[in-house]
Amino acid sequence: MGFEPGFWLLAAIAVLITGISKSGFAGGVGVVAVPLMSLYIDPRQAAAIMLPLLLLMDFFSVRVWWGKQNLQEFWRLIGPAAIGIAIGYALFGWLNAEIIKMMLGILSLAFAVWGLSNNLQLGEQQQGRLLVARLCGLTTGFTSFVAHAGGPPLNLYLLPLRLPRQEYLATVVVTIACVNVIKLIPYGLLGQLSTGNLLTAVMLMPIAWVGVRYGVKLQAVIDDKTFYRVIYLALGLIGIKLLWDAF
Repeated sequence: MGFEPGFWLLAAIAVLITGISKSGFAGGVGVVAVPLMSLYIDPRQAAAIMLPLLLLMDFFSVRVWWGKQNLQEFWRLIGPAAIGIAIGYALFGWLNAEIIKMMLGILSLAFAVWGLSNNLQLGEQQQGRLLVARLCGLTTGFTSFVAHAGGPPLNLYLLPLRLPRQEYLATVVVTIACVNVIKLIPYGLLGQLSTGNLLTAVMLMPIAWVGVRYGVKLQAVIDDKTFYRVIYLALGLIGIKLLWDAF
């Protein structure tokens, strides 16, 4: 765990933002964690360190939101998401650090543009299309496997449905939690859950707990748009830096 001080600072910020986002803001900006940590370490290692932390956050978040999720939408999404994870696992040997940085850079910029232009206001509920749910679920699984970036494609499907706020938040939290549990299998098979990565995750767990604890409180007092726009702007800048490094 001989990381530079800069890594620990960025990792702490990334974990704190992810915890707040997951418990109070539907995890939409949790995508920032792996790109941010990848400024110092291999993105594959960053993803491995984050998985135990995400599972801890999921445990606390699911306790808050369980029972409020939309089960119909959950079942539409989770199957395709599992297939997306399997695709990520099959392509893992081809995804070297440079390719992943390029993918993360593109995803970061795309999600930043989407986030900055998206209307977060929820209103009259709409009916989702099964095909769109499957495509977004598949993308959620793949991007989640590569960089724990499943939140934005999931939101691309769920936000237009205009579900009640608590139902929407609960559906995202429960779906992403199940996706993260499924990812334990391929991550373990690939040797990503090494002792060093797990110890690093353990050292960051207190920050994850703080993030989740205050995310629920902050979502009641902070305007969604303000929170998302600041983080998505930062995500866009990180994406530019990752693309610069990749090329």
